[in-house]
Amino acid sequence: MSGNYKSVFDIIGPVMVGPSSSHTAGAVAIGQVAHKLFSQKITQVTIDYYESFAKTHRGHGTDFAIIAGVLGMQTDDLRVPDAVRIAKMKGIKVKFIEHEGKSPINHPNTAIVTLANKDKEVKVAGCSIGGGTIEIRKIQIDGHEFFPAGPLPIIICLAKDGKQNSILESLACGDDFIVKKAERSISSDCCLLEFDLDKKPDEQILEHIASMSKELICL
Repeated sequence: MSGNYKSVFDIIGPVMVGPSSSHTAGAVAIGQVAHKLFSQKITQVTIDYYESFAKTHRGHGTDFAIIAGVLGMQTDDLRVPDAVRIAKMKGIKVKFIEHEGKSPINHPNTAIVTLANKDKEVKVAGCSIGGGTIEIRKIQIDGHEFFPAGPLPIIICLAKDGKQNSILESLACGDDFIVKKAERSISSDCCLLEFDLDKKPDEQILEHIASMSKELICL
């Protein structure tokens, strides 16, 4: 079994509103990542499609699926097919762009989701690799870029001043193997940390990290 799949159920895919686990369930998951990272009121959504997604997004339900994820819906939510309409009713501007040529993250099922309001912008480059499983290969938060290894889980945290090493030690003392770590300085008193993990930490570790962070997001 590929390391991208944690169990046979990841290959089968989740309970979902169809038609496709790759183009619908995976698209919802990409939208959900953007939703978690943004965590504010959204006024504008732009979806850039590449390769297979660019050619088939309308017929396979990718448009409504990604927007459903952006709105925080689950794959089996019966509102998923109405997500674009619901977003527009909430006053969110929605734009879909089809690109020719190769995916910038080297996968045929690529979507780049940009969420914005007047104060914040988040960009997520994700790909759907089958069975509703996704990889996130680029994250941009207010201009700060990260390039994760791809597979989830990923942790993003805004560390309090001087807490970076303590957060790293908290992850290292558990049995959660750190695949990759990146750090970006935000200001003199905080920095943005990104960790690619082999598996999700237990709740006790997450709570401890949260106590040392201004914000913690587990994808």
